[in-house]
Amino acid sequence: MTTLAGASLVGAVAGCAPSGAAAGPDPTTSPAACASSPTGSAGSGSASGAGSQPYRDGTFCADGHYVSPNGPETIGVALTLKSGVVTNVQIIEHPTSANTRLYQRHFASGIKDVVVGKKLDSLNVGVVSGSSLTGQGFNDAVSVIKREAS
Repeated sequence: MTTLAGASLVGAVAGCAPSGAAAGPDPTTSPAACASSPTGSAGSGSASGAGSQPYRDGTFCADGHYVSPNGPETIGVALTLKSGVVTNVQIIEHPTSANTRLYQRHFASGIKDVVVGKKLDSLNVGVVSGSSLTGQGFNDAVSVIKREAS
């Protein structure tokens, strides 16, 4: 990756940075997917099942908030959807401490196995890879993504 590409990546994921963040996101955990626009237009997505909310296909990014023993925390989530089903997930870490960084990284390492292949409407994660609180932030971000993808 060249310096120019790295600069583009940092600019592309700025939407997933928590407000007031002093530094840009860590390029090793920041997905360029957050910058991609969802495909289709409002209401053009396939229904994710009878009686379920229809979602547009594309990649959607949102920050989720939760509280840890260190205080308020934020985690960025990028979900790629196809016909209301999660086809990819990426986590953007926004740790406030070394301890939070550890738990967000543990969470990021295991979340793909938990959510890929699942319907967006069924997502509600708990403990992932030993991280018990980060899932609350993930679920908060999923709520925002559901609204954006509708």
